[in-house]
Amino acid sequence: MVSLSTLDYALIIVFFVITLSIGIYVSKKSSKNSSEFFLSGRTMPWWLLGVSMVATTFSTDTPNLVTDIVRTNGVSGNWVWWAFLITGLLTVFVYAKLWRKSNVKTDIEFYEFRYGGKPAQFLRKFRAVYLGVIFNVIIMSSVTLAAIKIGGIMLGLEPWETVISAGLITVLFSALGGFRGVVYTDFILFFVAMGGAIGAAYYLINIPEVGGLDALLSNENVSKKLSILPDFNNTNALITLFIIPLAVQWWSSWYPGAEPGGGGYIAQRMLAAKDENHAIGATFFFNIMHYALRPWPWILVALASIVVFPDLASIQEAFPNITESKLGHDLAYSAMLTKLPSGLLGLVLTSLVAAYMSTISTQLNWGSSYMVYDFYKQQINPNASEKKLVFIGRVSTVVLMVLSALLALLLQNALQLFEVLLMFGAGTGLIFILRWFWWRINAWSEITAMFASGIISILLKLTPIGVYLFGVDSGVFAEYYQYPFVVVITTIIWLIATYATQPESKEVLQQFYKKIQPGGPGWKKVVFEAEEQGISLKNNNYVWSVPSGLLAMILGCVLIYSCMFATGYYIYGDYNLAFVLTVVALVSGLFLIKVWKRVSSKIL
Repeated sequence: MVSLSTLDYALIIVFFVITLSIGIYVSKKSSKNSSEFFLSGRTMPWWLLGVSMVATTFSTDTPNLVTDIVRTNGVSGNWVWWAFLITGLLTVFVYAKLWRKSNVKTDIEFYEFRYGGKPAQFLRKFRAVYLGVIFNVIIMSSVTLAAIKIGGIMLGLEPWETVISAGLITVLFSALGGFRGVVYTDFILFFVAMGGAIGAAYYLINIPEVGGLDALLSNENVSKKLSILPDFNNTNALITLFIIPLAVQWWSSWYPGAEPGGGGYIAQRMLAAKDENHAIGATFFFNIMHYALRPWPWILVALASIVVFPDLASIQEAFPNITESKLGHDLAYSAMLTKLPSGLLGLVLTSLVAAYMSTISTQLNWGSSYMVYDFYKQQINPNASEKKLVFIGRVSTVVLMVLSALLALLLQNALQLFEVLLMFGAGTGLIFILRWFWWRINAWSEITAMFASGIISILLKLTPIGVYLFGVDSGVFAEYYQYPFVVVITTIIWLIATYATQPESKEVLQQFYKKIQPGGPGWKKVVFEAEEQGISLKNNNYVWSVPSGLLAMILGCVLIYSCMFATGYYIYGDYNLAFVLTVVALVSGLFLIKVWKRVSSKIL
């Protein structure tokens, strides 16, 4: 437990006053109608939306998660989420335009635009509750769990005290300011959070117990954790941490913030952009900041924590007030922060509060948009006034916050939750990629995949079937085959369901094609049949830029991975390799600029 100075308290109080003031200031405009409350009237520029995406994914649980990964599996363990860069850039260069062009209010509304009939209605209603409430509450509870651990270690707060103090102001300004308030405050929250993360890393690697960067990197326990690539002689680590994420995970799994084909709060920001090019710019900026620049301050603190707190017993000894149910390697991040001096401590605490508020406020507004547009208006009151919709949005914001706070009190570990969420989305991602470009995908494809993935994951995690197939010592298959197993079985099931059920009606397919102009061989049958009926679906002003988009995705991956790894090798002192990676980043960046012009010059 640390003792806060007057300066520390002043920094935190000033921050709270600023964020609440922004919420109050924009509340009147946000109350005008539901479009303003959830999408800010679709007038947002790319740079503001991009910063908002980065601030949202800062989160209090992310440094805890990274710390847990580094302490458990080394720096290379981060490939479990670094692989999602491919997903992110696919969204940037292929799907951002499509989402903005669709002009839907939520990505869930897409279901009744792409599909038709009762299956589409069910899918929209079910996914609104499934994602907007169940998954959303789980995600927010994970973030709140991190806040609980930080509050317990740094301030000696009981879990319920942290939940109330952290959640009250967040839900207040979220309910008042709506999406505009969230995005405006995110701009401030980003710089506060980034400054706190960098300041904490610089100070903590230079404390006497660590002894500076050189001493840190040469420490016997740390040196074994430094490799950016996994040990190729360790089959289990290589497959689990590197091959599966890069070969399977990025395209096959639905995960919040990294949905194949875009979705969730990322889609919400694309839908709020001024136009398609602003949507592209926002998502690309987000991916650069999220992967290339932000991870290293967290990684450095995680490595330093191995020196100061080499195991869980040392953390428990230093913080005896932490209950066994909350004890985990993710605690090491906040444990390190207790060593910060006055002033910097206040800045870092403020940055953690900023990260918490940014993530929670986004999740609240996004989940609330599902409740309003895709559940309340669709199922309960189709004729609701705009004023009523805004009111329901504010009520659902409060309800979601309460539910997530209650669940957070029952959770223990952020990495554990991350793995569970990945499993529950395994095998569904391919549908989200293909549904824009293959006419045969129908509502039953998504319904089947969603239930199959969830049921199979439950069977493997909670029944003897999982022990029999993937038992650590005596299973039929090695444990690292568990995720691909779910993907393969889920994919087979939804493909069978697709061909066993009727395709969407010609009217639905033609309407979708005419508005979106997806192009490509997957729609040739629909276009040909329409032409036979004398119906022209193609707009000759549009070109199919997906091939250029895929090339831009590859170049973008090379650019961002090169930047990220170059930064790491500069820190490690391997300047020759860092220089080579810097050159690779520059060259790929130049090629990307040329390809990007082809992607953005014409609407897809």
